[in-house]
Amino acid sequence: MKYLVIGLLCFSSVAQAQSYKKVHRKAIMADSHNDLLTASIEKNVLIDQDLKGKTHSDLNRFKEAGVDVQLFSVWCDGDKLQPYAWANREIDTLYAVAKRNPEKIEIVPNYDALKKAVRNSKLAAMFGVEGGHMIEDDINKIDSLYKRGVRYMTLTWNNSTSWASSAMDETKLKDDPSAKLGLNDFGKQVVKRMNQLGMMVDLSHVGEKTFWDAIQTTTKPILVSHSNAYALCPVFRNLKDEQIDAVGKNGGVIQLNFYSAFIDSSFKNREKVFLQNKQTEIKQLISNGMQKEYAQAMVVEKYKEESLAIQPPMSMLLDHLDYIVKRIGVDHVGMGSDFDGISASPRELTDVTSYPLITKALLEKGYSKKDVTKIMGGNLLRVMQAQETK
Repeated sequence: MKYLVIGLLCFSSVAQAQSYKKVHRKAIMADSHNDLLTASIEKNVLIDQDLKGKTHSDLNRFKEAGVDVQLFSVWCDGDKLQPYAWANREIDTLYAVAKRNPEKIEIVPNYDALKKAVRNSKLAAMFGVEGGHMIEDDINKIDSLYKRGVRYMTLTWNNSTSWASSAMDETKLKDDPSAKLGLNDFGKQVVKRMNQLGMMVDLSHVGEKTFWDAIQTTTKPILVSHSNAYALCPVFRNLKDEQIDAVGKNGGVIQLNFYSAFIDSSFKNREKVFLQNKQTEIKQLISNGMQKEYAQAMVVEKYKEESLAIQPPMSMLLDHLDYIVKRIGVDHVGMGSDFDGISASPRELTDVTSYPLITKALLEKGYSKKDVTKIMGGNLLRVMQAQETK
């Protein structure tokens, strides 16, 4: 009898594993934010090589993870000279990869082409420009980037532009009555032009004033490509309740960010101590030309066991998901990992191949297969498709 019970338990365990993996494979898995292009340049690596131990992602690991659609972030910080040229350099990087690997990846222009690429077992790739400073105050550059495959633009990064204020700067200037916050007339023209082209307006990183100006200006569902709930982790990068509600009313989608400091408010103090102990190595990497964010990420990767010990569990990320679902429903949340742009993620989510663990956890929490399919990509695809309607 004992062996029969053990056998039944083993069978049940195998069946459950096969079940969540089947659900994951069947879903169109779509991630709205991955910084691998920037990481590949900073670390001088090719993303169609095996980069385990160097990055969170590479072309083969996207396949292993069941990622069907990836929006690749195009980013540089606000101090970078000629940011538009840098944006095109990153875009060129992916076009070169696609040319070398036509059977694995395709840069797609629209929803129909995306579905076709997925049916052909290719990674459907698009770009998202992370920061309006990269258009250099020239609205025509939005059109040029769109023609190259950019399908969303984050109105600001942490730095404000001349036409939109960022969350970081609005936090600093909140008590300055002379500060010019939100979207100016040119900023509203940017939003309208993005609507006309069918480019998603991304409101991660933007200040509250910019957020509300953009919500009032847009005629299409908006994207929040990589942010979480302020109520659970009160940092300037996360959305307050009224903002979450507005995304639901707009028909948009909030894509969860995996960065530990945007999940767990106590993480930053632990990280500060860890990074202080590694300052000599970080400063050396920066002096060699690496951007600060990637210098820190490289040190984290080098001391992996030590860094894992201070990271929050995946359950805390899913708390943010539950919170958003309870406020605005399951149709308005998805995944925007920020892999390869973050120095720390939930300890179970070590790289893109961990994605099936989220599917497993969602099923165990009681989400239906239909809901999981929406969360893992369907909601993002709905918002993408809505941009194409006139």
